[in-house]
Amino acid sequence: MRLPSLTRPRSLAGQLFAMQAVLIAVVVAGYALFTYVSDRRQAEDAAARQATAVARSIADSPAVRAAIRTPDPTAPLQPYALKVTRDANVDFVTIMSPDGIRWTHPDPRQIGKRFLGTTAPARAGRTFTETYTGTLGPSVRAVTPVTDGGRIVGLVSAGITVDRISERLQDQVTALLGVAGGALLLGAVGTYVVNARLRRHTHNMNAAELSRMHDYHQAALHAVREGLLMLDGQYRVALINDGGRELLGVGEEDQVVGRSVAGLGLPAPLTGALLSSRPRVDEVHPTASRVLVVNTSPVSGGERRGTVVTLRDVTELQSLMGELDTERGFSQALRSQAHEAANRLHTVVSLIELGRCEEAVEFATAELELAQALTDQVVAAVGEPVLAALLLGKTAQANERGVELVVSPDSRLDDGLLAGGPPARDLVTILGNLIDNAVDAAQGSARARVTVTAYAPAAGLVLRVADTGPGVEPGHADLVFQRGFTTKPAGPGGRGLGLALVRQAVTRHAGTLTVTDAAPEGGAVFEVRLPLRPAPVAAEGGAG
Repeated sequence: MRLPSLTRPRSLAGQLFAMQAVLIAVVVAGYALFTYVSDRRQAEDAAARQATAVARSIADSPAVRAAIRTPDPTAPLQPYALKVTRDANVDFVTIMSPDGIRWTHPDPRQIGKRFLGTTAPARAGRTFTETYTGTLGPSVRAVTPVTDGGRIVGLVSAGITVDRISERLQDQVTALLGVAGGALLLGAVGTYVVNARLRRHTHNMNAAELSRMHDYHQAALHAVREGLLMLDGQYRVALINDGGRELLGVGEEDQVVGRSVAGLGLPAPLTGALLSSRPRVDEVHPTASRVLVVNTSPVSGGERRGTVVTLRDVTELQSLMGELDTERGFSQALRSQAHEAANRLHTVVSLIELGRCEEAVEFATAELELAQALTDQVVAAVGEPVLAALLLGKTAQANERGVELVVSPDSRLDDGLLAGGPPARDLVTILGNLIDNAVDAAQGSARARVTVTAYAPAAGLVLRVADTGPGVEPGHADLVFQRGFTTKPAGPGGRGLGLALVRQAVTRHAGTLTVTDAAPEGGAVFEVRLPLRPAPVAAEGGAG
């Protein structure tokens, strides 16, 4: 016959309830046993301290010293000792001569007899305590000397019997057992209430199910490449995965969990998005080295419990979009130039058909000289091929929008000078976005013009772009580099990223980016300074 197995609680809440009930019972029982064993020693210590205090008080009393000087000390001291015994809650007070002959005792028949106990330390001038069996049975007593003018004239002993201490101990143990029983009952009720709440929160799942869910949770966090950030109701980091640490620039050694989002050192717009109580959908936020797409979703369950944040890295996508915008601008400029070239060619053909060959030659020559002069000016100032090509393209693009783009006479960049500097892609990002921003600002102004200065002193590369636009307000000198700050109408892909990408590239190469209103014609001046590493020098070889 198969015996039925004992029913075990399957849920985690039930297991915790049983464990906590047993734990409370064991703790209470152990504490009661420990108290029963140790309280006797504590009670004896307390009795010794009480007896010492009473004995010293009597020994320091001037009335006692005066009574000792009388021919019959017993007459004034006996009633005094009995009164102190009642008031101080001790069992006996014995005042004796230095030789140990009693002057007082609770039993008058013991007066005049020798004190039973140790008196040598007191005769030596020292107060001490001991447990000794005297006329009243075992007692804890203190003995102290009575001094008068530096001379020991008597001894005082005060004591509490062990039976009295046992009675006090029994009262304390009885009270302790009552308190322990109440604590056990209260703990059981509290444990039941807490575990009932825990069952609701864990949806009656047992420990194995919770462990399996935790394993899935950890595996999913490490497998997801996107950044995942969970914030509690006070906007403190409750959880962050590996992707989130990488995208936010937080190392594994940094203690992030438990810290406020405001203390992570993130850019202000990104911090504002994470602290917002409203959901954010596909917002673009650049950091020092990345461009992130941020989505936030509040977690609510009757009250605000926190926020779930997802982060995606679109740095490469934004760079490609910037290059695509540049190429699109180049193609539009080329179409415009092709249209203008066709008009000029038709003009030349028409002049030839009209028999005005000389005028046709002069017209064509003038156009060629103008184009060649522009090319010669740019190439003479900027010999670096990538930047020269960028300036030629941006010149045609600006001209199409009614803005004159000129290279200042102070510019000088020889070919190969930037071999130890940033890659060409980052230089195109920096200078291209600065020129686009300047053209946007200068368009529509009187004598719209953008002036580009590029040179490389000993300290590094300097790129300066000035425009004739309205300039930058002093309070916006730092805001213009934040994502989303723009005075232009928003487009489908959002605006305000150009200067943010410029600052990102400059920061990546340990450079500086500043803006002032010091343009000669009233606009803004953006200046970038990038350090240059010395270009490697090829070693000269030869046969020896």
